[in-house]
Amino acid sequence: MKAAVVHGMNDIRIEDVPRPRPAPGEVIIKVRAAGICATDVKMLLGQGLPKNLPTILGHEVAGEIYEIGRGVSELIPGQRVAAYPIAVCGDCFYCRRGRHNLCESEFGLGHGADGAFAEFVRIPGQIVAIGGVSELKPQISFEQAALAEPLSCCLAAARTADIAAGDVAVVIGAGPMGLFHLKAAQWAGAQVIMADVLEERLNTARRMGANYCINTNNSDLVSRVGEITGGRGADLVIAALGIPAIMEKYLPAVRKGGIFNIFGGPPAGQPLTIDPRWLHYGEITLTGTFASTPADFHLALELITSGAIEVEDMISHRFSLDNLLDAVDQVKQQKMIKGVVLFS
Repeated sequence: MKAAVVHGMNDIRIEDVPRPRPAPGEVIIKVRAAGICATDVKMLLGQGLPKNLPTILGHEVAGEIYEIGRGVSELIPGQRVAAYPIAVCGDCFYCRRGRHNLCESEFGLGHGADGAFAEFVRIPGQIVAIGGVSELKPQISFEQAALAEPLSCCLAAARTADIAAGDVAVVIGAGPMGLFHLKAAQWAGAQVIMADVLEERLNTARRMGANYCINTNNSDLVSRVGEITGGRGADLVIAALGIPAIMEKYLPAVRKGGIFNIFGGPPAGQPLTIDPRWLHYGEITLTGTFASTPADFHLALELITSGAIEVEDMISHRFSLDNLLDAVDQVKQQKMIKGVVLFS
């Protein structure tokens, strides 16, 4: 089969590799759509490359069941499916508490197992066992289904923050994940303030219904949030980008008793400076959200399928596997909202 194989930093090659075969409990999916995540590009740039190279990235996947391993009973060849990408044990301290994304022995597509930038992808038995391979209803397309995973991560953040109708949420960064946060917060009934330095991205957020769009090159975000909220501050601030200095700058945008969520993955070794008196007397909750749980993933698929959350307007570019390198370049230059690799 053909696959995009990562050999090292800035080294991805389109190669012919053996098609995977399923072990007991596993399934093989013929990939029909695979979303391009900024995390994949970060890895290519050397930020958290998998230890075992060469490997195949890609963890946002939808396609058709091609082959099933012994012992798999609820999935059959030909089914249209999407897959939750994290292989979790289901029985550790965290899994027993429903926090599968924090599993003590997790691995997943693109980190520990070959991912979906290939014609076929093997889904580990741990994912199959927790119901992580979900059949798609006829009304949802493969490319829409491939976006369930990134949406699920933002739904996880909304769930963690217990966001509710009438809340004011600030999303720092109007890139792809920031826009998914916009959609998740809108679904919850919140007013959303989007902040970015790129006017083109803010225009996209405006088209998607953001209540306020603030260019932080021209306006002081903390002051504007104060004006919008009557001096109180936002109920929830989500840092959708992983830059500690930006996070630190906008901590004061959250109200007393509010939540500041670190969502974008920051690089190692860059600390955040916080005034503990502000944290203490303001009763601020400072938290983070990593990935999502199977329940978040299933909810994302349900919301996309029902039309409660529109995701097709997120897709700005479509690629074939052969021009995946062009896609990576588009992400680096911030010229793409969301790209999807399509397979025939």
